Order: sequence, then structure tokens, then C-alpha cells
Amino acid sequence: MKFDLAVTVREKTGKGAARQLRREGKVPGVLYGQGECLLLTIEPDRLVKILKAQAGGAALVSLTLTGAKSKPNRTALLRDFQVDPVEGHILHADLFEISMDKPIRVKVPLHLTGGVPAGVKEGGILHHNMRELHIECLPGVLPDFIEVDASGLAIAQGLHVKDLTARDGIRYLDDPEQMVVSVAAPMTDAKLESLLASGAAAPEGGKEPEVATKGKVVGEGAEGGDAAKAGAAAAAPDAKGGDKKGASAPKGEKKEAEKKK
Repeated sequence: MKFDLAVTVREKTGKGAARQLRREGKVPGVLYGQGECLLLTIEPDRLVKILKAQAGGAALVSLTLTGAKSKPNRTALLRDFQVDPVEGHILHADLFEISMDKPIRVKVPLHLTGGVPAGVKEGGILHHNMRELHIECLPGVLPDFIEVDASGLAIAQGLHVKDLTARDGIRYLDDPEQMVVSVAAPMTDAKLESLLASGAAAPEGGKEPEVATKGKVVGEGAEGGDAAKAGAAAAAPDAKGGDKKGASAPKGEKKEAEKKK
């Protein structure tokens, strides 16, 4: 799905300028283009609608830029955004300019179709081993999601990436042997009791259990005093053939967002 978004090119950089934009109800953003890096002012309402409609997929956006010195109409991918963890407001958005005749690499959601799998009806447990798929395609055929029919799966059966239905113009980039969805046998009472017993006995060995934590607080995106100088090396999306490394994201506002969180 393609969305329309009108934005304004701005000159002021840094955390002070971004803070002022947010006080005015605007969202600061950056467009990483093919040869330049533009700072943007974005209306939040339309941005929120795009994010809700896309539901986790890569949003293809038709941009109208007010104040641009060249190419006022461009196509971009909305690839990243940051949200205030307390108030829920969008703090920043990153867009990457793309060419409609060059392949891009993106991740799209996987949607199960066909109703409840046969194995689940028999008491099996459905496992979503993958929630999204890494694909390569031209922007014009970018799907909102990839459908996976798991209705025929019995207990102890599954679908791998190699089993997915091929789609014209789309290449799957994930490992062909990677499991996408599967139906596991239900756990017996005896096995459950065994697991519970072994779990209860573990601390008696004298060694305290290790607790692994995984998480990342994403600081506010690309913005700062060096942004205007970063244009020459700005990045296009992950595209076939390998693009040059993009411009370094401006850093002026990132520390402020992390401090706020």
C-alpha cells in the first residue's frame, strides 16, 4: 500500500529546534536520499494514520516536499520511528528515498490463513516460529504481508520458508530451512510434572539461577548540527547490488531522547 505524505523541509537543527517543533505539535524527521539528507517537519496526524494502517510492515510513502530545492515529489520508505515511552507521542521519524526501478529489501509481516490447523483441532499447539519475512522486490510489488496457509498441518508438522508459495517478483531472503509455523504435540501431565519437579529442584544445587534479560531503549533518531553536511553520503534502503553506506545520522537530539526515557 502506498501513502501520501506532505512534509516541510527545515533548516534549523539540534535538540533545541526539535524540542520547539514538538511544543508546536509537530514531528521532526529526516529523509535520507540518494546524495543528500534533508531535515523535515511532519504533521503527526497523518504519520499516525500511516503507522496504524501499515501494522508493522514497511510503509511506501509518496512524499510532497515544501521548501525542497529540487525534486519536490519523491518516493520513500518509512523505516524507523521513535515513540515517547510515557506519553506515547511520536518523537522522530526516519524515511529513506528509493527508486521505483531498483529492488529493495524489507521485512513484511506473515499472516496465517485457512482457519484453525487440523493438528490444533486434535489438541496440538500452534507455534508461530516467524512473525515476519525478509524479502527483496521492486517497490511497485511490495506486499503489505505474506499469506501462509497452515490449515493442513497435523501434529508434529510444520512449514519451512522453502514451502511458502512463490510470488511473482518477490524473492525470499531467509534461510529456506527455517521453520515458519508448526504444530507441536500437547504436553502430557507426566511431562509437565517432570518439568515442574526439575525446575523446583534446580536451586538446591547451590548455584543461583542466571537471569538473562534482553531489551533495547531506542534513543531518538537522526538529528543534529552536522545533518546539513551529511547529504552527499545519504543512504538508500537495503537494495540489491549494494548501495553505498549512508550518511551518518545527526546526533544532536539523540542524547536528549535517551535522557528523557
